[in-house]
Amino acid sequence: MLSTQNSTALPDEIALQRICKALAVLDAIISPEEEYRYHTYDAHWGEGEQVFQMNDGEGDQLLVLFRPEGCVINGYADGLEEPDKTRLTHGLPAAFREFMFGEPVSSIGTTFCLWATGSEAWQLGKGATDEDGSGELLYILDGHPRTYVEWAQEYFEEDTFPKDGLPVVAVAQLYYGETLTKTTVLSLVKHIADWEQLRRDLDEIDYPYVFD
Repeated sequence: MLSTQNSTALPDEIALQRICKALAVLDAIISPEEEYRYHTYDAHWGEGEQVFQMNDGEGDQLLVLFRPEGCVINGYADGLEEPDKTRLTHGLPAAFREFMFGEPVSSIGTTFCLWATGSEAWQLGKGATDEDGSGELLYILDGHPRTYVEWAQEYFEEDTFPKDGLPVVAVAQLYYGETLTKTTVLSLVKHIADWEQLRRDLDEIDYPYVFD
């Protein structure tokens, strides 16, 4: 199970970015209304910065910042006491400090934090525990398409998907960053009401597509 206590199971930063984009693309296809999406990705967050967000709408949030130097994950599990952020970020590279101590992270809160730079393994500060909510928030990032399929079929309306459910093969194509086509989209859902909106969503995520 992914958690701060088992961070070696977390994909490396390059694979993680690919997975984060896939989650955002899948949510955009399945849920045309952004307010009902768990996962979003902004490839234009700031100069040289991209951000993935998981928000369950009930307080739990995950933010992942991608920069040329690497990436940092901020997690907040609602209802848990927030540890001393200075300890949690002990050793945090300077490139990530503005993100971790600025907005919106400061308003959201922090129950766990981990980061990776270059070829180094995932790093933790001090004070991380197995009761920081990381297991419940990080599991979707395990890199296994079936994890998303099982989550989505429980969360979204069943009649959104084809008769046989959300196809793992199509989800896997997105996990590998393959160019999205209309055929793939229509294998994931029965109908797309607004292809132009989906184009805008994909441009925001910076995910490749060909809708000829």
